[in-house]
Amino acid sequence: MTDFETIINTRRSIREYRDKDVDDEDILKIIKAGMQAPGSRLGAEPWEFVVVKDKETLAKIGEIKPRVTNAPVAIVLVANIERAFYKTVWQQDMGAAAENMLLEAVNLGLGGLWNGVAPDEERMAKIGEIIGIDDIAETKPYCIITIGYPADGWENKFMDKFDEARIHYEKY
Repeated sequence: MTDFETIINTRRSIREYRDKDVDDEDILKIIKAGMQAPGSRLGAEPWEFVVVKDKETLAKIGEIKPRVTNAPVAIVLVANIERAFYKTVWQQDMGAAAENMLLEAVNLGLGGLWNGVAPDEERMAKIGEIIGIDDIAETKPYCIITIGYPADGWENKFMDKFDEARIHYEKY
């Protein structure tokens, strides 16, 4: 397998992390990977990112999304709807950015977990309030990606999920 195939095939949802900080340089690399994602239109990508390392803030977010509490770092992906080209499908652009970030985490020897926020308006508002968004009408928390070094037993590893029965040609 190529390195990229290895990254794709070994990425797993890492729900527990070692008590070890993630370098700011690696956090920036992960965010840059998110920004390389395809969007609905070049230059109109809606993504913005809020990096959270403060333990008290992580604990507050953890009251809504429990897996965030013990992560060394959480990155909240926020959609700026004003910048989105297609105002009703911003979630697709954000999803592409999130997956790129998770893959880059694996590339860096880290693990990550996608914690869903959108489309639940109440959850979006609560997370928004914690990170300083007053009104989620135009600036919407989409998801939270936790990043860290996987705890023992939570390593990124290959799990064969291929199921030929799910492939259809020409028609369902």
